[in-house]
Amino acid sequence: MKLNPTASKLAILALVTALLCAVLAQIGGLVSERQWRQREAARGVAQSLAGAQALAGPLLVRACKESWPVAGAEGRKDVIESRDFWLVAAPSRLRVSGGISPEVRQRGLFQVNTYTSQLDVEAQWDAPTALQPRAEHANGRLACEEPAVAVALSDPRGIRTAALRRDGQALAVRPGTTLPALRGGLHAVLPGLRPDAPLALSLRLNLVGSQKLGIVPAAGDTQVALQSSWPHPSFTGQFLPVEHAVGASGFSARWQVSSLASGAVADVQAGRPLPDLAAEGGTAAAAAAALDVLAVELIDPVNPYLMSERAIKYGLVFIALTFVTVGLTELLTGRRVHPVQYLLVGLALALFFLLLLSLSEHLPFVRAYLIAAGAAALVLTSYAAAMLGGWRRGAAFGAGIALLYGALYLLLSREQTALLIGAVLLFAVLAAVMVLTRRLDWYRLGQAAE
Repeated sequence: MKLNPTASKLAILALVTALLCAVLAQIGGLVSERQWRQREAARGVAQSLAGAQALAGPLLVRACKESWPVAGAEGRKDVIESRDFWLVAAPSRLRVSGGISPEVRQRGLFQVNTYTSQLDVEAQWDAPTALQPRAEHANGRLACEEPAVAVALSDPRGIRTAALRRDGQALAVRPGTTLPALRGGLHAVLPGLRPDAPLALSLRLNLVGSQKLGIVPAAGDTQVALQSSWPHPSFTGQFLPVEHAVGASGFSARWQVSSLASGAVADVQAGRPLPDLAAEGGTAAAAAAALDVLAVELIDPVNPYLMSERAIKYGLVFIALTFVTVGLTELLTGRRVHPVQYLLVGLALALFFLLLLSLSEHLPFVRAYLIAAGAAALVLTSYAAAMLGGWRRGAAFGAGIALLYGALYLLLSREQTALLIGAVLLFAVLAAVMVLTRRLDWYRLGQAAE
C-alpha cells in the first residue's frame, strides 16, 4: 500500500517539531541553571556583607528569675525550684523614618542589589508596667536584672553605627538583645527605670543589607516613612503602605499600623522569631510562626533570566506559526519545501533564545533582544529567499518573522495583559489561515500529491 505523501510529510514535520521542542527544553534548562547561579551569587553577597534585614524594636526587656520551695518526700528537706523568664514592654508609639541608598554589587556575571539605610527611630512608652514582675508560685522569690532597651535585627553584621539616647543622654550600646527568641541585635542597660513613669528613647541606626528591608510593627501605634532613589520597589509583608509614590527618580512610602491590626506586640512577648525575608517560597506555617512585618524589596523589573524563561515558553508557538506560514506558501505557490529546510528554519528560531540569553548577561535586555531578533530575522530572510524562490517572498517571510519578534517583546513587556495579547494574536493568525485557504479543495490537494 502506497503512503499518502502529504501524510508522510506531516509525520516528518511532527518529528522535526518534537526535536525542536527538545532543543528548547535544553535551552530552558540552561536558563534555570543560570537563575540558580544568580541566587547563589545573591547568597554569596549576603554571606560576605549582610542579608535581608528585619528590624524589631526598640523594646524594653527585663530578665528575671523566680525561686520557690517544693516540699520534699517524707523525711527529706524541701527542694528549691526555679524558672527564668523575660518581661517585654513594647512602645506605645513607634516612629521610623529614613532613606535607603541602593548599591548594585557584582559577583561574576551576576548583579545583586544591596543597600545602606540611615534610620531614625523614636519610641515612647506611657508607662512600661509590663516590666513589673509577679511571682507565679506560693512563697516565690523574684530576682530581676536592670531593665534594658533592645533592638533585634535579622543580621547584626549589617550594623555600621548605632546611637541610642534617653532624654538626650547617650547610652552605652552592647551587642545582643538578651532575649532568647531575638538574639541578634543590640541593647543598652537602663538603670533606675521606673515602670510607672513615661519613657522616650531615640535610635539612629546606620544599617546595610541585601535586597529587602522590613520593620516589625511591635507598638501600640507604628508609623514608618521610607524613601529611596531606587525606582523599582516591591512592597511586601503583611501590610502595604497607606501612601506611596514611585517614579524614575525613586520612591517614597508611608505605613501606619495599629496594635488592633497586628498581633506583633503579643507575638514578641510570646517569643516568636523575626521573619526570614530572604526565604523564597516559604511555607504558610513558617510565615505564621514569625512576627508580622512591613517590608520593601529593591527588585529588577527586567531580570534577563526571568525574561528569557518567559520568552522560551512562547518558543513552540513561534515555531508552529512559522511552519504554518511556510506550509501556506507551499500550498498557495506550489513551491516545495523539504523537511530539512523546515528543521533549519526551526533551529534558527530556537537558537534565537540561546543568543538572547547569552547577550542579556552582558548587555541591557532591550539591546540584547534587538540584536538577537535582528540577527535571526536577517538570517531567515536570506534563507527564505532561496527556500521560497525569490527575494520578494523572502522579504515577506522576514517581515513576518520581525512581526512575530515584535509581538513576543510586547508579550514580555506587558505581563498583566500578556494572555489577552497572545489570545488575540493566535486568533488573528487562525483567521488569516482560514481566509487564505477558504477556496482550497483539500481532497483534490491530497490526490494531486499522490
